[in-house]
Order: sequence, then C-alpha cells, then structure tokens
Amino acid sequence: MVALGTLLLFGLLLTAPPGLGQGRRRRAPPPQSPLEKVAAQEELSLPQLAGMWFLVSMASRCSYLSEHSHRLEATAMTVSVLDGQSLAISTFRKLDGMCWEIRQCYLPAQAHGRFLLKGRGHGSKVDVVVGETDYSSYAILYYQKGRSISVKLYGRTSRLSDAVVDKFEQRVRAVGLSEDVTYYFPVYGFCDSADEFHILDEMKA
Repeated sequence: MVALGTLLLFGLLLTAPPGLGQGRRRRAPPPQSPLEKVAAQEELSLPQLAGMWFLVSMASRCSYLSEHSHRLEATAMTVSVLDGQSLAISTFRKLDGMCWEIRQCYLPAQAHGRFLLKGRGHGSKVDVVVGETDYSSYAILYYQKGRSISVKLYGRTSRLSDAVVDKFEQRVRAVGLSEDVTYYFPVYGFCDSADEFHILDEMKA
C-alpha cells in the first residue's frame, strides 16, 4: 500500500516549496508572488461552483507528477459551500485499484475568489485562486505552494471543447508553465465514493 503521504501528494498534485533564503544582509523587498498576477473570477458565485467536477488537465513542474505521468488516474471532486464563504472539497481517485477520498477545506482569503488551504504540518499552506469559470462547463484553478504554481482545468464532464482547452493552455503559458509540464487525465474510471477505511480527512488538520 502506498503511504498516505504519497496519496496526499497525488491528491494535491502540487510542488514542494523552494529552499529558504540565504543570508540576513540587506533584506530585499519580496518579489511579487506568481498568484498576485492572476485575476480571480469576477463576482464568483460559490453556489454555482458547487457540485461535481472532473479533472481534465493540469500544468505543474511537480517532479513526482512528471515521473509518474503514465500512471495518472481519473480524478473527480465535489464542491460544497460550508458557510457561505468556505468550500468543502472532496477529491476522489484510485490508488492501487482502490477508491480514495481526500477531504479538504478552502478557507476564504483576503480577496473574493481567493482561498487558503491548510494541510497537516508546518509550512503546508497552499494559496488557491478560482481564476475563471462559466459554472456550467469548465473551471480553471490556480494553486501556489511556496513560489511554485500549478494550474488545473476542471470540467462538468471529462471532455471539454478545443476552445476551452486552448484557453487553459493560454493561462498556463501566462504563468510561465508550458505544454511540456501539462498533463491530461483519463476520461473514464472515475470514483464517486470511498469506504470509511479509504478517507483521508485533511479538514481535521
């Protein structure tokens, strides 16, 4: 059985933050965060965002993702609105042939359309931006851990139009990623539930 840490890595599919800065002399102003350049969806409607989404594609420099891209599994998530501001996210995917559920909470950040995902352990904070969605067919989400950024394309169905895919690839290039680190996920074999022994609940972190 693969360790839960590996499962969570696959659930988040995020890169690790870079090393700490060196030296203490003359502290330069911090460079602009990659996500600060990303605009959030205007007037984001959380109720319309709720429901089932299928992971269609992801762009990330995650080395684990690159090395295991041939083993990508169909991945889906359900979104629920907790208190009018926070999102409860359940991600479903297979691991070793078993369906797992990863539960997470996206807490509201300072600006509308921006969220904070806190994991277990120090330094595991992830910033999330809902960059673009039409609610009925696609959603583009950005994730940043440290200074490493990833972009995910979700669809209400597992297949999206070429126009939407082209738009996603444009957003990927805009944050400095490329098609070399863009991966497309299987369109069949989805899980929509998991038994109590295969639930990783990060909401209790």
